[in-house]
Amino acid sequence: MIAPAAQYRAVQRSASAEVVERHTDLVRRIAHHLAARLPASVEVDDLVQAGMLGLIEAARNFDSEQGASFETYASIRIRGAMIDEIRKGDWTPRSVHRRSREAAEATRRIEQATGRAASAGEVAQALGLAPEEYARLLEDAVSGQVLSLDSHIEDHGEVGVVAPGHYSPERQLQAAEFREELAAAIGQLPEREQLVLSLYYEQELNLREIGAVLGVSESRVCQVHGQAMLRLRARLGDFGSADSSTEGAA
Repeated sequence: MIAPAAQYRAVQRSASAEVVERHTDLVRRIAHHLAARLPASVEVDDLVQAGMLGLIEAARNFDSEQGASFETYASIRIRGAMIDEIRKGDWTPRSVHRRSREAAEATRRIEQATGRAASAGEVAQALGLAPEEYARLLEDAVSGQVLSLDSHIEDHGEVGVVAPGHYSPERQLQAAEFREELAAAIGQLPEREQLVLSLYYEQELNLREIGAVLGVSESRVCQVHGQAMLRLRARLGDFGSADSSTEGAA
């Protein structure tokens, strides 16, 4: 005869396995959406494997009494596991981080001096770059900036879906402040940049699909996206940890 405790654990494992199997497609969807922002050297299969571990953890720890749906809770844990996996590798060259910092600082100076959004031409001129060189800088910077923002949100922006007491009151206050600052900064972006971010993050379209919606090339969407991310960095400061680990540019 199976002891009640052992029987309970067997039922719990069976339920968790069923939940994991039912949400496998969610892991793949998140992996492909995240991979679309990253260099080709980042393998989708590696993200899927990391995400499956996040899904298993979510299935074990989910508490329906906390108010969030399982899919919402699992999505955050899956993304967090994938971001942790990416953080382990140095896939963004230090020179890209350095040039991104320089572009964000130039953007900040111009906007403080003029009281309006800095144009790409103004930032390129401040950096001493030709327009095509600055366009390449934006495209190179996109993946690192996206990961920095994703990492910061994962670290500080989703405390509402974990168990009370998991984060200190100070951490929860910092998270709330960051969300407010981010929303305000996005609201002050030029309209086209706001639209690209909305289609990318809220509608979860990839760059090619956004290009089709806007009637421009995928490369142009990438540049607009990159400019928006640099502008957010200029207004929010170094919101991610990626750069701090890559000081001393190569």
